[in-house]
Amino acid sequence: MTAVTATPPVASPATEPQQPEGTQPSAAPKAARKRRSRVAPVGLVLAIIVLAVAIAWAFVPSLFTGYDPLTGVPAEKLQAPSLAHPFGTDSIGRDLLARVIYGSVHSLTGALIAVLVGLVVGTTLGVIAGALGGIVDDIVMRIVDVLLSIPSLLLSLSIIILLGFGTVNAAIAVGVASIAAFARLVRSEVVKVRASDYIEAAYGSGGTTVHVLIRHVLPNSLTSVFALAALQFGTAILAISTLGFLGYGAPPPTPEWGLLIAEGRNYVATAWWLTTLPGLIVVAVVVSANRLSSALARRTP
Repeated sequence: MTAVTATPPVASPATEPQQPEGTQPSAAPKAARKRRSRVAPVGLVLAIIVLAVAIAWAFVPSLFTGYDPLTGVPAEKLQAPSLAHPFGTDSIGRDLLARVIYGSVHSLTGALIAVLVGLVVGTTLGVIAGALGGIVDDIVMRIVDVLLSIPSLLLSLSIIILLGFGTVNAAIAVGVASIAAFARLVRSEVVKVRASDYIEAAYGSGGTTVHVLIRHVLPNSLTSVFALAALQFGTAILAISTLGFLGYGAPPPTPEWGLLIAEGRNYVATAWWLTTLPGLIVVAVVVSANRLSSALARRTP
């Protein structure tokens, strides 16, 4: 009889070593994931920088250019981009970069007004519909459905024709077109929060409807609304620029972004920078606002 000796199994190099029973896994991977989560993506950082520069243009334009946006030098008309004029000059010799910088206050202010109109009115309608329910909810949401069925540009044009031309009126028109989106989102959030246990506990402890709405429902319903507000900010810039391009926004010679693009469309073949460079600024700001909105939406629980 020959003795057979057992050969210990050889661990495969591709197999990870097993943790002994009763021991906790290493905290190193968790720490690495936390460090990675703290590092902001490059795209988000660039978006914040672009928005910060645009806001700085609106508040302190004189820090970024020494040219007058309304006065030009006829002898320097339609000059291509250069060191003296990074965005070139327009048909009457005005520095295009100066007009873009000074025009940011009109476009950004208009977008802010539009977002505030949609946010305030839409949030109010959404809270009323979600909190009261019943026939009030049905009436409000049918109105919202009607607003959603109308194309936003057509609705904005209809409102601005009634109000008159101008940046503020265009912003109000764009804001009215965004009310339905805010109302629908807020209503769904209020309905979801209203069914929570802590809301029932708040009512059980003697809280009134107004107190519970202000103290508990609203703070827990507006987290996702901020992401929509950032998205609507970029959309409002694009919509106001579109209205300005069509001639419904600020009158000439106001350096509004949409109007700048409209003024350069007759020179596309000979002076491409008059439409291309302001258009790129609009695209950069809108994309940056959308990127910030996506980051806020991912952080929403």
